[in-house]
Amino acid sequence: MGNLLNVAVMASGRGTNFKALAENCARDNFPASVRLLLVDNPEAGALNVAKRMEIETFIVDCGPKGGTMSMESSRIICDLFQEKEIDLVCLAGFMRIVKKDLLDKYHGRIMNVHPALLPSFKGLDGQKQALDYGVRFSGCTVHFVDKGVDTGPIIIQRVVPVKQDDTEETLSLRILKEEHLAYVRAVRLFAESRLKISGRRVFIDEQ
Repeated sequence: MGNLLNVAVMASGRGTNFKALAENCARDNFPASVRLLLVDNPEAGALNVAKRMEIETFIVDCGPKGGTMSMESSRIICDLFQEKEIDLVCLAGFMRIVKKDLLDKYHGRIMNVHPALLPSFKGLDGQKQALDYGVRFSGCTVHFVDKGVDTGPIIIQRVVPVKQDDTEETLSLRILKEEHLAYVRAVRLFAESRLKISGRRVFIDEQ
């Protein structure tokens, strides 16, 4: 299939969403291809996934662990993505706040998946926040990334009922399955030019 959308994935941990994206993008007739994996953690499990799938990897020091990415790392990553002709950036468990060059030059072309139904339960541990609050339904959100934390325009949400005996672990596992489905769908829609951002809303061309 020609004219594939070039995707870069940024991760910090196990790489389950990266794996789901890479495997689906490798299928026949999928309109995108995962070209590279970038991590800020040299021990990230995602690196093992990339090695098995023969996907190019890069490790970039983004500054103190868990904080906003440094200005220098933002420039390095942005230059790398432009050199590799990346069209779409997917954050998949990337534990940094994206800033400056990368955010500016890839505006409207950076996605993230969050394990809660935004705008509720932003930030870390969305599943635990939902349980602690006592909601009956949780889920996941794929959204475009803006200057805030989990505040960008929403692309897709999938709902997961919260069971009475749920723990953070059991709820997280069920949400994770929906994350994989939602993220792959969002990338396909973007690759097929079926997403339009208007203010805070994302309109989907259902064709």
